[in-house]
Amino acid sequence: MKNTVRVLLFAIIIGFSIYIIQNFTGSISSEWMITATTVLFTFSIIFIGFVIFLENRKPSQTITWLVVLGSFPLIGFLFYLVFGRNVRKKKLFDRKALVDEKIMFEIEGNQSTYEDRIDLMGDHQQMLFNLAHRLGHTPISFATRTKALTNGNETFGHIFGEIEKAKHHIHLEYYIVRHDEVGNKLKDALIKKAKEGVEVRFLYDSVGSWKLSKTYIKEMQQSGIDVVSFLPVKMPFLNNKVNFRNHRKIIVIDGTVGFVGGLNVGDEYLGKDEYFGFWRDTHLMVWGEAVRTLQMIFLQDWYYMTGENIVKKEYMTPSVQLEEHEGGVQIIAGGPDNKWEVIKNLFFSMITSAKDSIWIASPYFVPDEDILSALKVAALSGVDVRLLVPKRPDKKIVFYASRSYFLELLEAGVKIYEYEEGFMHSKIVIVDYELASIGTANMDMRSFHLNFEVNAFLYRTRSTQKLVDEYERDLKVSHEIIMDEFNKRPFRHKLYESMSRLLSPLL
Repeated sequence: MKNTVRVLLFAIIIGFSIYIIQNFTGSISSEWMITATTVLFTFSIIFIGFVIFLENRKPSQTITWLVVLGSFPLIGFLFYLVFGRNVRKKKLFDRKALVDEKIMFEIEGNQSTYEDRIDLMGDHQQMLFNLAHRLGHTPISFATRTKALTNGNETFGHIFGEIEKAKHHIHLEYYIVRHDEVGNKLKDALIKKAKEGVEVRFLYDSVGSWKLSKTYIKEMQQSGIDVVSFLPVKMPFLNNKVNFRNHRKIIVIDGTVGFVGGLNVGDEYLGKDEYFGFWRDTHLMVWGEAVRTLQMIFLQDWYYMTGENIVKKEYMTPSVQLEEHEGGVQIIAGGPDNKWEVIKNLFFSMITSAKDSIWIASPYFVPDEDILSALKVAALSGVDVRLLVPKRPDKKIVFYASRSYFLELLEAGVKIYEYEEGFMHSKIVIVDYELASIGTANMDMRSFHLNFEVNAFLYRTRSTQKLVDEYERDLKVSHEIIMDEFNKRPFRHKLYESMSRLLSPLL
């Protein structure tokens, strides 16, 4: 049976149930009505459960869906239509995956991989970068320079400075763009450059930026800026595109400098939100070969949404001189269009390859069983495993789901810290003080399985050392969670955690 037919059948079943409840209360006995409704709901749950079973999901996901459908039949049904259909995911992104792989291989696949320099790495580091090359089709570059940017003031200062220097083109891709002070400053800067003849393309996520005003968009379009929304959703409950979001944050200017990292465009990223206060975040500035990969990711996303093929020589990074003092850099894109769960598998490889330390910072920590087991085994093996998370939640279900994992991690020897100076939004993984990941992906299932993400993997760069130094500073303004204290938390918190943990496979 076709997927659309199945969905239609589900809708008819639920609709008929609601119709009975609303229209026949007075003409038939309440006992008959309850029995008929129960039978219809039961049939619909069994049918949906059978479909989920045939999709060969992970057992935890299958059980979670069955529990949700059994506990909340009507709500669970609607939730499944929006968030649960794997077949729809495949149809949405198969073409994008094939095109992306072909183009990336043509552009990047024949680039020098600096085999002599890779041979100088440890065996486990070589394995990681070879895996990244195979999954992401991008080679490691030793002709790339990076700079880790701390928090909003430094990040936006460099972004606006580079935009002002633009001569040929500016490409931007963001999950959240707000019509506030910093958002308007960005809009004005882009309009200014567009009027100077610079090509400006702006791709924003339609769900992450759903509050972005039409006036904001219209002003940019009238100034000659190409503005496109990613996977627009007009009727969310009839279209599960809402579940697959572009969480990437990319800027490429003239093909020579790029930005990637955790910061979206909004005043809260400058610490101007009263609830969050100080906003701790990390971004990365990139020069050289790796900018080409950032450019390719943007151009492929642009092509997917517009059909406009602009993979042209003038947008590619010019050749640069090899800088002997810089380490290796590899830019990797992950998303629902890739069957290998690229970012998750690279995180797993980093964790399992660690010899001395694994330091993680993530605002949303909802690991799947693979990552959770890898962290516990590493800690039990004597590796220094540390996790830095926010103390104040912005999404309570995710916050409590995160805390539901703490006890077993603490028992394995993982050290967990809550950042107390404000809201911690950095997305960092550091292994053995020399290998690091920085980008848009959180350590959670949504980033692993549903969102389009992009991360930079760094090996012995100056930025790697800066990330190590800043992580140590962040720990000084954080509170370490001790097992005895954690066990004394209120019962209601334990209840919230258990309920949120149940939904983890869906977050």
